[in-house]
Amino acid sequence: MRRNKKLIAAAALALCAALALPVCGLAAKIRFEDTGVQVRDPYVLEYEGVYYMYGTGLAWDGYGCVYGTDLKNWSAPVRVYSPEGACDGTGDWWAPECHYYKGAFYLFASYRSAATDKRGVGIFRAESPLGPFALITDGHVTPKNHDAIDGTLYVDGDGQPWMIYVSEWTSNPDGIGDMMAAKLSDDLTAFISEPTLLFRASDGGWNSGHVTDGPFLYRTKNGRLLMLWSNMNSNGYYVNVAWSADGRPDGKWRQQPGKLYEATKYNADGGHGMLFTGPDGTLTLAVHSPNVADAEHPTTAIFVPVADTGDTLVTADRDNPLVRTFYRVYFSLIRFADLFSGLRTGLGGMKNF
Repeated sequence: MRRNKKLIAAAALALCAALALPVCGLAAKIRFEDTGVQVRDPYVLEYEGVYYMYGTGLAWDGYGCVYGTDLKNWSAPVRVYSPEGACDGTGDWWAPECHYYKGAFYLFASYRSAATDKRGVGIFRAESPLGPFALITDGHVTPKNHDAIDGTLYVDGDGQPWMIYVSEWTSNPDGIGDMMAAKLSDDLTAFISEPTLLFRASDGGWNSGHVTDGPFLYRTKNGRLLMLWSNMNSNGYYVNVAWSADGRPDGKWRQQPGKLYEATKYNADGGHGMLFTGPDGTLTLAVHSPNVADAEHPTTAIFVPVADTGDTLVTADRDNPLVRTFYRVYFSLIRFADLFSGLRTGLGGMKNF
């Protein structure tokens, strides 16, 4: 039985490798729109026909955003939060995300605490996407003795809110970042479960780096729960796709082959991705690129059209029968391997009965 399982695994890998050859060679040049907005970690919220883009650097002391209706013409930066009151932030005002939840607007955002000298995620509330926002958590909602960043909101099918966040490599003894999940209270003011480890940066496959950045959860039209997240390798900053084998945010996460966005000889690197739907209905990936700026190439938010294949996400330039077949076969082989493993486990249990 063990030998058969190894043969099946080898055959699956060989078939995936054969299919991957044409897949990896397609669309070396990725189509995108450069917004011209100099920002890192862009996050776009659409509300009543207006698009609000938040991100690192739009307000150096606190958080800011720009807004517009056509994704081309943007306002000047507007400060939506200034440090005050219960917030003891001293810097590292990073990666604000704005979520509309139960009739109000919530910023999930990172900052460094004066009390602990650690980065963590706080949650802020406002009645308008332009603020002013006020801190509603007791300082960092993430563990206060550990660097944590890039919190994002996900509400599951039962209405339970979750925070998915990064446990930073800077606080981990081995220098490898972790991706974590915890349940939030209904009013988003506190964790109501212990954080669960989902995966590590090193789980990203060959040539993976030590970084876990920018989680964003998305459920495909066929119901598969995906997570976009960013890592670094020898080619630079890029966007990975992970998927939950049991459909739960705290479930068994696996890394799918291929990258959603990465550097090519035509395109700069970029990451910290999220998805939104444009005015014309196009599903769109927002990332910052290049990751390291220079005078000629500042870091800006770029928008990349993507396609939901049902199985996964691909950039629009790679959406073709070969790529769709590759991922359909990949997920089918994984499902078959899991069924075979379960059958083997069951037979082993019967033998010991």
